[in-house]
Amino acid sequence: MIWKVRDCEGGNPTLIASEAQKAGLTHVLIKIADGTNPYNIDSNVDKVPPVLQALHSKGIETWGWHYVYGDNPVGEAQMAVSRVKNLGLTGYIIDAEVEYKLPGRETNARSFMSELRKSLPNLPIALSSYRFPTLHREFPWAAFLEKCDFNMPQVYWVNVHNPDAQLQRTIREFQAMTPSRPVMPTGPVYRYGDWEPTPADMVEFLNAARVYNLSAANFFTWDYRSYLPSLWNAISSYAWGSTPSPQEIPVLYMQALNTHDSAKVSALYRTDAVHVTAAQTVQGITPISSWHQNLFANILPSALFTITGTSGNGNSWHFTWKAASSIGNVLNGNDTLGILNGKIVYHYSFFTVAPS
Repeated sequence: MIWKVRDCEGGNPTLIASEAQKAGLTHVLIKIADGTNPYNIDSNVDKVPPVLQALHSKGIETWGWHYVYGDNPVGEAQMAVSRVKNLGLTGYIIDAEVEYKLPGRETNARSFMSELRKSLPNLPIALSSYRFPTLHREFPWAAFLEKCDFNMPQVYWVNVHNPDAQLQRTIREFQAMTPSRPVMPTGPVYRYGDWEPTPADMVEFLNAARVYNLSAANFFTWDYRSYLPSLWNAISSYAWGSTPSPQEIPVLYMQALNTHDSAKVSALYRTDAVHVTAAQTVQGITPISSWHQNLFANILPSALFTITGTSGNGNSWHFTWKAASSIGNVLNGNDTLGILNGKIVYHYSFFTVAPS
């Protein structure tokens, strides 16, 4: 996410596009408006169009983000529509925060979204706001999300270093809401007092996004790239689109579990695979698929699965895990995998479910 164009590569569109391409970015998100005013206008010059043109020349899509206050929802929506259409943006992001926690702002949110969708019926739209909705119940979540395509929560783990745990809680809380929209989280790339995230935090956040089967992740803000280059380098070198190697079979298994699709889980097994639990031993894809169907439907419905440790290599892996579901939690997951030609041939699984 770009906040102020002038603070990113000195405002040079060519350099911005070049760095985005080298980092393997698929999208860049630029602030285009603040309230009822256009943004990134310096000395009456709109700094956004040259950046968009440079990014498009590299095959990188552009979204615009807009901080809204809610005092004039129709005027803010009209500004959004004007900027989106004039700039030719691929998508639009609503940054709504504390001002929308004031009493009566649900009506304003609905007015804003109605005016917005009237003119932009098919544009991908995302909401960017707080990471834990249970801590911000007065925010009009439904009024925004009903007409949004994506949820882009600000998962900022300020003063701590636990991005996986915070992202897991974020997803769990939003999945429990109505309506629920696909999550594309935003991580922090900035300093806050004496605190700043670490390169290891960046990797943990992106690993978690992949394990939880999220389609994308992004960061706020590019403006800090020159101050925190190690964070940019960690993000840039992360191979988001790569196919995990067979040595990462526990990660692949967790990713499959988080789809809640037994067919995707079964695809990891050989046709003659054996699955052992305390209750039974089964062999073959059909009973293994049935066991996972029951896991998703009855034992741990709507669960988020997380690896807590791995050991092993080659054809033998051991991993521990936890899960949080709508009816219970697992804290002691303990599995062993035997691998043959890149597929699971033996799987021992142990866990107990504690009421949530």
